[in-house]
Amino acid sequence: MADSSLLPELSQDSVDDVLELNKDLERIIEAVENISVQLTWMGYDMVALRTSPELGTSMLELKEAYHTCRSIICGDRDQEPEMDI
Repeated sequence: MADSSLLPELSQDSVDDVLELNKDLERIIEAVENISVQLTWMGYDMVALRTSPELGTSMLELKEAYHTCRSIICGDRDQEPEMDI
């Protein structure tokens, strides 16, 4: 084992830098995990659409029905329904 007297003492600035680096790395890892989840869902959607092309048509019809119902309920009959994805 190494003698503890031989280990260099870290200054407070170094400790702060290490803590900040750890926080940055945690944020980056979380962002990469979120991207991974999004890519997984995109892959799943592609497989579902390729194995069942009518699913895409059904989803568009469902979205149009949703926007129609929303415009009627909210009273936006004169406005074009928003298409949010």
